[in-house]
Amino acid sequence: MTDIEVVDLLRAHGIRPSAHRVAIALYVLGNETHPSAETVLRNVRERLPVISRATVYNTLNLMNEKGLLRQHPFGPGTVFDSNVSRHHHFIDSETGEMRDVPWEKLSVSGLDSIKDAEITDYMIVIRGRFKKREA
Repeated sequence: MTDIEVVDLLRAHGIRPSAHRVAIALYVLGNETHPSAETVLRNVRERLPVISRATVYNTLNLMNEKGLLRQHPFGPGTVFDSNVSRHHHFIDSETGEMRDVPWEKLSVSGLDSIKDAEITDYMIVIRGRFKKREA
């Protein structure tokens, strides 16, 4: 994504685009990883060394609130996901790497048997090991 595309996207979601917010959005929306706020801070500081931890956390929370990101409490902390469409996750149990699994690849049955809850959404989290890719 370019700076201009990010500025337009932020504005479309009701977020005032500052230089710091644009830098954060460029990093988070520009890749398929599921970074923690600390990972975002570390990477954005390479572009903007003066950015504060509070600005990163506040911006990520605002982007989540406005629907640009989804926040997931995986493991010991929270990660941010730029894929806001419905999907599942596969987490490598050794490396912690997380990848999206398309929604249509998995199905769940029996949700209607849960009588004491109104289910509005769900997500499957699979843990295992990624197979080594052959060259």
